[in-house]
Amino acid sequence: MIENQKSYLPGNRMRDVIRDNNMLLMAISRFDIGFGFGDSTIAETCEANGVDTSTFIAVCDLLSHAEADASKVSLPSLMGYLRRAHTSFLDITLPHIRHHLIEAINYSETDDVAFLLMKFFDDYVLEVKRHMEYENNVIFSYVDRLLEGQVDESFSISKFSMNHSHMAAKLNDLKDIYIYHYKQRDIARLSATLFDIIICERDLMAHFEVESRLFVPAVERLENSLRTAICCETENDGGNEVETNSQLEALGEREKDIIRCVARGLANKEIADELCLSVHTVATHRRNISAKLGIHSSAGLTIFAILNKLVDLPSVRPQ
Repeated sequence: MIENQKSYLPGNRMRDVIRDNNMLLMAISRFDIGFGFGDSTIAETCEANGVDTSTFIAVCDLLSHAEADASKVSLPSLMGYLRRAHTSFLDITLPHIRHHLIEAINYSETDDVAFLLMKFFDDYVLEVKRHMEYENNVIFSYVDRLLEGQVDESFSISKFSMNHSHMAAKLNDLKDIYIYHYKQRDIARLSATLFDIIICERDLMAHFEVESRLFVPAVERLENSLRTAICCETENDGGNEVETNSQLEALGEREKDIIRCVARGLANKEIADELCLSVHTVATHRRNISAKLGIHSSAGLTIFAILNKLVDLPSVRPQ
């Protein structure tokens, strides 16, 4: 981690981030960020490439073993990252390893064993493909529907997370078989390929951490927000509608702007920057809003904003 920092900051230069942890090159490619960013900061580079800065920083922090802030993760941005990671594993990394494994074991005198080892690898790749295609076609489609405001009572992300694994164990087994049991004299190419397997194994485990510690919690927050909103909407049908409208009418336009910002997941400093106010003024407005509405949490204000159509669901950040 960059000296005297607990996490990466939007103002850090991208080149310093890469120097800090070269493994973040893979994260950069999976956010579809091109090279040639010179001395640009994280925020400048992300903005230029249409990437959510908070999501990029959360992933980089996690991959660098720092404390990652999952509260401001943008699910569309993170799913783009995860989809490109799946493509990278299935279309680049695993085929690359297979190609070099075939080259590395051509010198073996135990062709039957070599055949079995390649079958082991091919079966493993098929398993990874099924796992990632399930996430692409089922899990990400489920989250897309959530982002559109559609709640599926028959499914939740917790059902997925209970059976979720990093898929790296069998790859580790294959590596160990080659190292401890496969006899071969010329091992230069095989050693290089085993090193690729080790990197892939670590990459798969890091990918699992991103899904488990950033993606799943963000989806859970979205599920909870939507279900709470639906529950409140049901309770508010009829008699409470007049009360809700009167509360909305009691708010000034600037207060409504601040509620919209809160629903989008912005902190007071970010709200102040966006609305050209001081942080003190934002804090004062928020106290006044809480007094008028009797709502004291960001999650509560987000639900209020949804129910009163101050924001569209796709713009809401889970609180």
